[in-house]
Amino acid sequence: MNPIRKLARKGLVAALLLAPLAIPASAHHSYSMFDMQRTVVLNATVVQFRWQNPHAFIRVTVPANGQTEEWSIEMTSPNNLVQEGWTRTSVRQGERIQLWVHPLRSGARGGSYVGVRKADGTTLGTVQ
Repeated sequence: MNPIRKLARKGLVAALLLAPLAIPASAHHSYSMFDMQRTVVLNATVVQFRWQNPHAFIRVTVPANGQTEEWSIEMTSPNNLVQEGWTRTSVRQGERIQLWVHPLRSGARGGSYVGVRKADGTTLGTVQ
């Protein structure tokens, strides 16, 4: 077999084997489930703050009609959060915060993190 054809064939096989790996990577970074045109402000109490890769999460309770609702907020990676001043101890369980989020399009109780204002006035991220 011609050496050029042999090299081209190996390249094609390699591309076909690696192509499926690109699909999860692109799907992972989609924000299509969030309404990025809307921002909701939640007066919340922190239930759990998970400082983990690939995304940190904040679970909070929010007062609603005399009861509480639990919301789950997806954040970016800890590496990116550090650039905004976050640390693994920036918020603690039981702490009251204002939380700015892009809500889920589905209407479920969740969203994408935008910013936080703590009780002492400290802000992280983008708040209005």
